[in-house]
Amino acid sequence: MDRRRFVALAGSVVLPLPAGVQAQRPGTIRRIGVLTAFARADVEILLGLLRPELDKLGWTDGRNIVFLELRTAEGRNERLPSMAAELVAQGPDVVLVQSVPATRAAMQATRTIPIVMVSAGNPVESGLVANLVKPGGNVTGSSYLADESVLKLLQLLKEAVSRLRSVAVFVNPSNDAAVTLVKRFRVEVVTHEMRVQVVEVTGPGDFEAAFAAIRREGTESILLPPEPLIRNHRVEISTFAQAHRLPMAITGSSLYMSEGALMTYGPTTDQYALLTARYVDRILRGANPGDLPVEQPSRFELAVNLKTAQAIGLTLPDALLQRADRIIR
Repeated sequence: MDRRRFVALAGSVVLPLPAGVQAQRPGTIRRIGVLTAFARADVEILLGLLRPELDKLGWTDGRNIVFLELRTAEGRNERLPSMAAELVAQGPDVVLVQSVPATRAAMQATRTIPIVMVSAGNPVESGLVANLVKPGGNVTGSSYLADESVLKLLQLLKEAVSRLRSVAVFVNPSNDAAVTLVKRFRVEVVTHEMRVQVVEVTGPGDFEAAFAAIRREGTESILLPPEPLIRNHRVEISTFAQAHRLPMAITGSSLYMSEGALMTYGPTTDQYALLTARYVDRILRGANPGDLPVEQPSRFELAVNLKTAQAIGLTLPDALLQRADRIIR
């Protein structure tokens, strides 16, 4: 939703439409690798949107491009370095990566193969690129504005339930993007007169202890950032939230709404398919990734779940419902 550009995109330069930097070599099949920590099902949704966009630009899967086997760590960031090394050994022409840890693993595995970030959170602050306009090296792509989206979601959660005085935010300390997020989050909750409980999880076995900690502290709501391990367990978390009548908000598009969640907010997924296709096209035609500006998202989506609100005894404000892009009834 263009009207919700809640952060200035001054550093974002619109990537020009492909001008055919060089002709495709007849009969050549280019190889595209994908490295991610997100759940396979979620990544397949993105790839399903990406393939038609690539086809519009002249790159048809099975004809002149082929996707190598999808490599996903399923939320386990420690697996990414070995997966990146295995992928690079296959000699892809370009590697698509999701998340800061996946990008860093790919950068450590190769300094020459072009790497395209797909919605990586805050790449400059994470040291993945030098700047947005001229990233340098072999990395470019799109960012997620992760911290900004999380803070906006906190504001929306407070607007939805004005009585809230505390929020539990899940973080994965093995994701180095968590440090800046927690720092900014602690400052933001003060402006809403709330207390924050930082709940750390590093693997699937940590969630029961996390739920116990939330119950022990009596925290009144839950917020999930767009971190692979955490997003991959959103159904489990939302089941807990609904059982304990806790409003839960998920950072991301409505594609990530799970039963028991109250709302989602974040960049729309379809724009990343379009952006990624344009980067891949430019690079396969000979462009240097380090010269292609990093694109920031421009469309954001708010979805609210009235079924969840009713189940946990909430009446959402009309003003919030009127601003929602999607309402689940």
